Amino acid sequence: MRKRGTKDVRDSERRYFNRELSWLEFNRRVLDEAFDATNPLLERVKFFCIFNSNLDEFFEVRVAGLMEARQGGVRERSVDGLDASQTLGVIREQVRTLVDEAYRCWREILVPELSHHGIDFLSPERVPAETSEWLATYYREKVSPVLTPLALDPAHPFPQLLNKSLNLIVRLHGQFRGQLRRSLAVVQVPRGLPRLVPVPSQDGRRTYVFLHQLISHHLGDLFPGMTLEGCWSFRVTRNSELYIDEEEVPNLLRAVEHELDNRKRGSAVRLEVSADCPAEVTSDLLENIGLTGNELYVIDGPVNPTRLMAIVEGDHSPELRDPPFHAPVSPLLRGREDLFSAIRERDILLHHPYDSFGSVVQFLEQAAEDPKVLAIKQTLYRTGKDSPIVEHLIQAARNGKDVTVV
Repeated sequence: MRKRGTKDVRDSERRYFNRELSWLEFNRRVLDEAFDATNPLLERVKFFCIFNSNLDEFFEVRVAGLMEARQGGVRERSVDGLDASQTLGVIREQVRTLVDEAYRCWREILVPELSHHGIDFLSPERVPAETSEWLATYYREKVSPVLTPLALDPAHPFPQLLNKSLNLIVRLHGQFRGQLRRSLAVVQVPRGLPRLVPVPSQDGRRTYVFLHQLISHHLGDLFPGMTLEGCWSFRVTRNSELYIDEEEVPNLLRAVEHELDNRKRGSAVRLEVSADCPAEVTSDLLENIGLTGNELYVIDGPVNPTRLMAIVEGDHSPELRDPPFHAPVSPLLRGREDLFSAIRERDILLHHPYDSFGSVVQFLEQAAEDPKVLAIKQTLYRTGKDSPIVEHLIQAARNGKDVTVV
């Protein structure tokens, strides 16, 4: 048996791409679509949001796994020759470059283009006078009741913030027993409210105010008697990998539920802060969260940009979108009421999204009602809200069929 020598290792390293770095190149191509001027504007915004959503998941799972390997002292190299620490170092450099490019796209290209087409983002100070009262009422009635400022001092340790929740770090000072005292506080931006507040407009333009800016504008109400020195957005990404041994857990469903709850509060793997956050405040955040400067990402734009998808929702601005695509029914199923008879004649391959998914829904609907069907076993990648597929599966179970879905 011939031992694997240095030359074999180097040859192997040249043959393989690092899995994580290869994924980053994939996400770079997603970002390229946001830069591509041949794409309709709102489609480019969607690609910008998808790029950031992909990056969130990358940190939650892949970067988190590498950090665990490094902390566990794993020295094994992957087939491309990099160990966990080296891979994390390259990821850090590439992600910072990608993030800078993405937010340059947002600031210099997408925002001006959106404004040109009647979609604006205004700070509360810049909202026209005729709508500023509406915005103040919205804050009083919808936002203020669900805000809970959290002081940071020896009696109040740093809170365990939820994964990917948007927060404000506030620096303030005031008199306490005749002495000036400086302190920090955290205000969590409510997840249950729209991150973009649509402001009524009289000129037909679509105007939005970022929720965190609206909260910042009214922070004085939350800290009476204190002087605000500033506030800055930040977000913590946590390890969200699921760790379940199916052989050991007595109840898989409860184990999954428990792990999903843990995902909200796993160990921190990334800190994002707004670009104007002072260095000393950033250092305090890193220390409290348990990260180093290596896991810090400075954001020159809206933190948590995936919520920008709100401007794409609805049926407005069709000229800024791709034409809607309506998938046709497969030629092999057109005019066939009984799908079981069709598949008895021959195998039928449906290619989505080019063939209508309605045929799949119709197939499950018929299976749920057919007395000859005894069981349905299916894997679902994901389902939407009020999914007709889920409704048909529930109906099948109610009709006495054995239904198993992963």
